[in-house]
Amino acid sequence: MLFRASTRFLESPLPNDILETIQQYKITQIYSAPTAYRAMADIAGDYDISSLRQGVSAGETLPKATWEAFRKATGIRLIDGLGSTEMFQIFISASPEEMRPGFTGKVIPGYRARVVDDSGNEVPPGTPGQLAVQGPTGCKYLDDPDRQPVYVKDGWNYPGDVYEMDEDGYFKYVARADDMIISSGYNISGPEVESVLLEHETVAECAVIASPDPERGNIVKAIIVLRAGFDGTNDLIKTLQDFVKNEIAPYKYPRAIAFIDELPKTQTGKLQRYRLRDLETS
Repeated sequence: MLFRASTRFLESPLPNDILETIQQYKITQIYSAPTAYRAMADIAGDYDISSLRQGVSAGETLPKATWEAFRKATGIRLIDGLGSTEMFQIFISASPEEMRPGFTGKVIPGYRARVVDDSGNEVPPGTPGQLAVQGPTGCKYLDDPDRQPVYVKDGWNYPGDVYEMDEDGYFKYVARADDMIISSGYNISGPEVESVLLEHETVAECAVIASPDPERGNIVKAIIVLRAGFDGTNDLIKTLQDFVKNEIAPYKYPRAIAFIDELPKTQTGKLQRYRLRDLETS
């Protein structure tokens, strides 16, 4: 409204419907979830989306493989950003020119952010820890006194995300605090394993969760939607496990892999990992 822009709302979040709308109405900017961008990258060539100049990703972290696939298909450098309902605002992001694949971005003007340990002490660059944020907005639970001291500590807001920051001030998402998988004493980021799997040519979508195990406490389990033309064989399971071992620390590889036709998502396309976790513990 401020810039006299017109907006087109869609009842369907399906990628082909989004692309068709861009083509028909000459849309210049879109806002969607990473899973939608990944699917659109595969079929973008079937539509005339030359009017599109910017894409903003929201809802969950934007995997490096998805960022690169969409850029290759469209030439557009997607913008990622981190915000929260409690903060009313995105506080970490970057312009398209400054976006780094696999990173959320840097602190936007007006905010401060740091990565800290359980005692609230700032950790060195490259070390995972709790994200803490300060700025002109903040959290006040009006009717939840028990949750307030968990979210706000010593004037810092804790959104519940595990991040690491590099020496240039770029923040890299590790996981939601409750998405960390503890297996045989190791802390393993589910989204990190997902990002690696998404780089494999057979994988269309995936979710990585903790699966209870009597010996290890939990094991890493990957639930995968394959691209058309590939079958979920035992040989492919072994191939994907070896692929992960070669890309990141071997102990992070998925010891269990299941194939599924469709992952559970919200109406806006955000992956519902909790539904998959519930199936593992039910």
